[in-house]
Amino acid sequence: MPWMMRLEGAAYWGVFVGVFLAVAVWETWRPGRPPGWPVERRWGCHGMLFVVTTIVQTAVLRLSAVAVAVAVAGSRWGILNKPWHPFAVRCAAAILLLDLAHYLTHRAFHAASPLWRIHEVHHSDPDYDVSTGVRFHPVETVLTQAAYLAVVAALAPPPVAVFAAELITILMNFFVHANVGLPGWVERAMRLVIVTPILHRIHHSEEEVEQSRNFGQTFSFWDRAFGTYLTAPNAGGSVVTGIKGLQNAASLTLWFALSSPFRRKGRTTTDPAP
Repeated sequence: MPWMMRLEGAAYWGVFVGVFLAVAVWETWRPGRPPGWPVERRWGCHGMLFVVTTIVQTAVLRLSAVAVAVAVAGSRWGILNKPWHPFAVRCAAAILLLDLAHYLTHRAFHAASPLWRIHEVHHSDPDYDVSTGVRFHPVETVLTQAAYLAVVAALAPPPVAVFAAELITILMNFFVHANVGLPGWVERAMRLVIVTPILHRIHHSEEEVEQSRNFGQTFSFWDRAFGTYLTAPNAGGSVVTGIKGLQNAASLTLWFALSSPFRRKGRTTTDPAP
């Protein structure tokens, strides 16, 4: 068994817990803006939802991305397993293309009404902090991971690159959802390459047109390339997060998070017109 598969579980949870706690301390010490809702109530709801989501995903999808990469390493149809390409180039291409897959999947969840109804659970958090990074409906997590595994199988990237991409994704997921502010010069430098908390907070705006911007998971240049990049909220100033009509205590219950996609009529699309 390759060393990545032996270490994958421990590395995943180690980075998950370590980064979550580090960001939680950071935003508690220097919050970007005061919490609008009781933290314990939001974290309780998000924690229970994460447990349910993890159980469902584990039951439905038995393979990890690294395991799939190992399984298809010798595939004749693979794109990134050809030995005549330098190993470093294949690893870099894998990390970029897997992040592009995250961008396209995220955009699809905004573009198709049935998918938006599921993804709306994530956006319906009336506040915004590191815990928002685990507020996903189980169906969304299963669909997203299944699509990701299919991309890994098609690309046949080096397993070590998939391993690295998985850890980067965990780190960035908590970083972009952090309720923190960065010095102006740091923000300007970082957003040239990666998504920052300010950029992603715009995506969580209650304004529908802003929800259709800044889809990137890790790298900000996908939004620039596909015309979905927005540097500041259209109205200027601060961003009001959440879904209009759902910025209430009811949205902070496990029942709401699990049942909402099946009892509410989602809007047709939030994807920008071509």
